[in-house]
This record gives sequence, C-alpha cells and structure tokens, in this order.
Amino acid sequence: MTDLPPLNRLLKTRPDRCDGAVILDYDARMIRRKRLTTAEGRGFMVNLPEVTNLDAYWGFELTDGTTLEIVAADEPLVEVTGDLPRLAWHIGNRHTPCQIGATRLLIRRDHVIESMLQHLGAGLRPVSGPFTPEGGAYGHGRTMGHDHGPDSGHSHSHSHSHSHGHTAHGHGHHHPHA
Repeated sequence: MTDLPPLNRLLKTRPDRCDGAVILDYDARMIRRKRLTTAEGRGFMVNLPEVTNLDAYWGFELTDGTTLEIVAADEPLVEVTGDLPRLAWHIGNRHTPCQIGATRLLIRRDHVIESMLQHLGAGLRPVSGPFTPEGGAYGHGRTMGHDHGPDSGHSHSHSHSHSHGHTAHGHGHHHPHA
C-alpha cells in the first residue's frame, strides 16, 4: 500500500464522503507537524502553521480530495465519582485534564492524582474509552497537566506560564514554573 498525499486542510464538519479514519489519543490530537497513519495503515504528512488542537475538527482533507475522520482512541482512564464539584476543584487545582459528566469525572490514569482523590473520599474505577476533557478557561485550548512519570516520585512538568505558590493550594511542595 502506498502513502497518501499530504494534508490540504482541516475540516470542521463531515463532508459528503469519508475515505477512512485516523485514530489518535488525547496527546496525539495536539499537533503541528507529523506523519500520521490511517486505521488502514496508509501514511500522510500533516504540516500546520501552528500547534493545533484537533478536537475542534471533524477530520482531514488531503491534496487529492481524500477525506479522513479524526477518531479519539480508547485510553486507560479512571472514573471518579462522589462529591463532583469538590473533586473537580482538586483535579483542576493540579492542572490535570478532566472530562466532566453529570454523574462522573474522567481523568487519565495517574497514581499520584488517584491517591489524592482516594484520600478525599472519591470512588475510583478503571475504565477505557475516548478521552475528551474540558478545554481551557475560555472554552478552547488545553490544560497542561503535571507529569508524574511511572517511577519519578513526584516530578512536575508545566507548559503554561503564570506564577503562583503551591503552598496556598495545599500541595506542600515547591517547584518552578517554566
């Protein structure tokens, strides 16, 4: 099977015809320049002028007119139940992306955040599914979460620029912001 031609443009709405799909997890749906592969195994190049959140788009149109739907991949998540407003506040305070539903919250698996939520009385259940968390404060963009790594103790990686001390937030530790 040969590669497909490069991206022509992003599509906001479904066209009359769909020629395939690209299945991407939450992190992969934030893109600027990358070679992607369709569910059928054909590759194509995406080269956008700036980093773009693909959650705002239906799919891709390639230079030959081929249209490909963007599908959110299943990911390992944790279903959070309990006092949702209080739990959502604590999740947001840790800059952790969160999908908000009427009866549950969904976050990506993170042993540090899960431990915090257990201590707050949350019900936790491992689940798998597409992860489409809330956007930024004005309904677009992305929150940039802490990176705890598999065995890193408690290291952090912030990709946003603002200044605040975490002692006021109950973190009990200090780290610089980039």
